[in-house]
Amino acid sequence: MKKLLYVFAVAGLFSLGACASTENTVEDGAEEVEDAAEEVGDEVEEAADEVEDEIDEK
Repeated sequence: MKKLLYVFAVAGLFSLGACASTENTVEDGAEEVEDAAEEVGDEVEEAADEVEDEIDEK
């Protein structure tokens, strides 16, 4: 009986460990998406500035 409780405790710890690693993966993915969105935003601003400069030259 003690061995069975030990096995359940170990299985519970493994499942908690799996949840924790998934949470970190999701957070890392969210940060990557945020970084990509910021880069796209910067590129759009630069393109808008270039278009504005071209319009001002004409």
